[in-house]
This record gives sequence, structure tokens and C-alpha cells, in this order.
Amino acid sequence: MSSKIFHYKGMRVNAFGLPLLTKEQKKDPKKYFTRKRSFYNASFVSPFKKHSPKNLIVMYDIPHNLKKERDWFRRHLVKFEYIMIQKSVWVGPSPLPKHFLSYLKEIKIGDKFKTFKLTKPYNSSISAMA
Repeated sequence: MSSKIFHYKGMRVNAFGLPLLTKEQKKDPKKYFTRKRSFYNASFVSPFKKHSPKNLIVMYDIPHNLKKERDWFRRHLVKFEYIMIQKSVWVGPSPLPKHFLSYLKEIKIGDKFKTFKLTKPYNSSISAMA
């Protein structure tokens, strides 16, 4: 019975896709595996109650070179109970937490969005009828 040799992205792997390291690689893995993870963003907890009135519109235009930051921002809008009206227009409870806004400035997207306070809370059932 012969065992198959599998490769993934130029590296030998076992049947489960786990790398098979040589003795040299096991001795000094930092020399052979120098993948850097440069994007670790903070995670925020929603300060809003479950059915808070949605009275803030957030509009943003975050460029493609900040794609990871843009996706992180969208995930947090969902976490804060925001509803997407269009790809870059969201409505949800207000105000956004101050520590969240200061972090947006820190990761250089603080000037890439605008907020507008609504006089009446957004009602999603009205938009579904239109």
C-alpha cells in the first residue's frame, strides 16, 4: 500500500491538509513561515438595547485600499443593530459610542463617513411598502 503525497500551495501536506514539516523547518519555523497579520482591530460591544429607535443615518465612502477596515465597519454596524438601506447607507440607533468614533479616527476612516440625525425614528415597514 503506497501513501499519496499531497501538496497545497507548494508545501507537502497530509490527507487532512496539515503541513508536513522537515526537520529543518521544525527547528526554526520563523525562518520559513514569515506571514504577517497586520490587521487586528478592536471589537466593540453594542451599547444599544434590542429595539432601540433607529434615528441615525450613517453614510460612508471608504476606498478600496481600506477594504478590511470597511468590512470591519460594516460588521460593527450590524452588531449595533443597524439596517442597510443601500450598500453604504445604514440606519440605526444613536449616538454612536464615543470610544468607537475615536477608534475610527485612529484607523483612518473617521473622516470617510457622515451621520444625519432623523427627526422621527426609521420604520422599516414603511420602506417595504414602497
